[in-house]
Amino acid sequence: MTSKVVENEFEFYSKAEKYWKDVPATVDGMLGGYGHISSIDINSSRKFLQRFLRDGPNRTGTTRALDCGAGIGRITKRLLLPLFKTVDMVDVTEDFLTKAKSYLGEEGRRVRNYFCCGLQDFSPEPNSYDVIWIQWVIGHLTDNHLSDFLKRCRAGLRPNGIVVIKDNMAQEGVIMDDVDSSVCRDLDVVRKIIRRAGLHLLAEERQENFPDEIYHVYTFAMR
Repeated sequence: MTSKVVENEFEFYSKAEKYWKDVPATVDGMLGGYGHISSIDINSSRKFLQRFLRDGPNRTGTTRALDCGAGIGRITKRLLLPLFKTVDMVDVTEDFLTKAKSYLGEEGRRVRNYFCCGLQDFSPEPNSYDVIWIQWVIGHLTDNHLSDFLKRCRAGLRPNGIVVIKDNMAQEGVIMDDVDSSVCRDLDVVRKIIRRAGLHLLAEERQENFPDEIYHVYTFAMR
């Protein structure tokens, strides 16, 4: 668990903030030099998400989504705005949110709120979101903060709403990345944290067609 690899919590968070302040506000910057995988990522995410948006008694609504760890709005622009009436974005780096306002173009008018905040300190407005999308950012939270954040996300869902996590998964245990001050957890650890937050897994899928040299990426839907 992260308690074994994160020695100083304050340092863990402040070092990550400092790292992201120096990252270019571009798609390539958001993806650590792997900008070329963006379309593969978005297309897979869209297919995954649309299964919950189809007709049916338990259909997830399309009124409002929240993009967590949103960066410059890559996911907001290409995945969420085409599917939802309005989107809110939250990211710890102010420069990214400033860049988002030009990057999103005309459709950006449907972004209601730009929250500049670390997820460990962020509370989604209760009963407000059909989808809360959390991608490539859970590694920046300790286990306790991630579990607590997911509990707050659960409270932030509208009826039939879902929380989605898409992230790197380690082969075994928890691995620390000193460069960007993040951790990578294995599937079992992530599933335990999801259960601890009182969320129930609805679907789990491994991302296909990503480069061999990067971690396996999994998407989870829960409520």
